Amino acid sequence: MKKFLFSLAAVTLLLSSVQAQINSLPNVQLKDVNGKTIETGKISNDGKPILICFWATWCAPCKKELNTYADLYEKWAEETGVKIYAVSIDDQRTSTSVKPFVNSVNWEYEVLMDVNKAFFQALGGNTPPHTFLLNGAGEIVWQHVGYTAGDEEEVHEELLKLSKP
Repeated sequence: MKKFLFSLAAVTLLLSSVQAQINSLPNVQLKDVNGKTIETGKISNDGKPILICFWATWCAPCKKELNTYADLYEKWAEETGVKIYAVSIDDQRTSTSVKPFVNSVNWEYEVLMDVNKAFFQALGGNTPPHTFLLNGAGEIVWQHVGYTAGDEEEVHEELLKLSKP
């Protein structure tokens, strides 16, 4: 039991160390679904929060999460000024299905393509859906892996915390 607790403490310390090192966005060039190049290190929102949601067309929880956020996006934007980026990690084989899917669901937020997963991996992601919340200074202040109905309430609470003076 002592070995387990020591191992758990070591993993927790390691994860917090990694999180402390990754508190701002790495600069990776991605394309949006229309082919326009975006430099991730320059993503900003005039001092307001940003949600970066990594997803894939083959990931059912990812699509549920982003469809739920789409329903709440207008309200969240009015309350907090949040801007959402949905970053697809579909690879070369499945990336051609991203734009048709996005067009079918009419998401109001920007969709970027991380075909080589360079941005995802630079942030320490390994399994979608993985969501990062940035404060107005562009610093990563919260993250969440996975999606279960109701998780959007926690995201909303975190957004509200950031929008308070």
